[in-house]
Amino acid sequence: MKLPDLSTKQLRAFLALAEQRNFTRAAQGCHLSQPAFSALIRGLEESLGARLFDRDTRRVLLTPEGRRFEESARRLMEDMSGALQDLADHVELRKGRVRVAALPSLAAGWLPGVFAEYMQQWPGVRIDLIDALSDDCIAQVRGGQADFALAASGAGSTAQGDLRSRRLCSDRFHLVCRADHPLAKESRITAKKLAPWPFIQMARNSSVRQALDAALHPLRMNTVFEVEHLATVTGLVDAGLGISVVPALTLFQFRRESLVTRPLSLPALTRTVYLVQRREGGLSAAAQALHDLVVARLGSLKVD
Repeated sequence: MKLPDLSTKQLRAFLALAEQRNFTRAAQGCHLSQPAFSALIRGLEESLGARLFDRDTRRVLLTPEGRRFEESARRLMEDMSGALQDLADHVELRKGRVRVAALPSLAAGWLPGVFAEYMQQWPGVRIDLIDALSDDCIAQVRGGQADFALAASGAGSTAQGDLRSRRLCSDRFHLVCRADHPLAKESRITAKKLAPWPFIQMARNSSVRQALDAALHPLRMNTVFEVEHLATVTGLVDAGLGISVVPALTLFQFRRESLVTRPLSLPALTRTVYLVQRREGGLSAAAQALHDLVVARLGSLKVD
């Protein structure tokens, strides 16, 4: 059986007449002329193949079929109204959900301030944050678990064509050591000056380690620890167990009186931060608004 094509205009007219029991008043309530209103009701009955109203010169009453259809018509209009209101809420950012994947250094240091600014303006939108290493961030976008990612891999990781990346900023690297370490007083920090000292390395799959290995090759560091988290680097350096080299965007982790951070004289040692998203399909209104805010804030950030 082919279902009839019904319009919301017909359903509104039907419900108005079911409530008013009078063609003139129902037509006025729908802001229609009486002939146009009567044509809507007649067209609805023809589409359904059923008489919905008994009418004479004095009154209009629902038929048994009309009473049965009234409940369904009200439910259809409520569902339609709810769907339109939900869409409007999402478009106007009264509600919604954004999923962001980001490097741990950004997720812990810089990004929370951007989230706070965003949520102050659009408190009804929920933000889900996935803090992960660069390759995992990109995998989250590729798999649809994240709307976009802030990662330290760009074109090389998106070469398959399903993703696109946008360069946001370049992150310079700094030495971190104890304040009483001999390097703390050096006027110029070079790679050769780092090499003899016990060194705290990040894990090999981290963007920090990959950038460092590429810039220092073939120089080998005197590695004594290899760890996953910057907080661990902080503790080990603070205990005097070694020195380390970290990006400028992570320096908030090392703000202790006992520690010193110094810029490195290694122009080739940089970490580029990219915004990565799927090439096909657009972002939701909520995700696009956060995307634009991230671009505006991180793109204008001065990192040295």
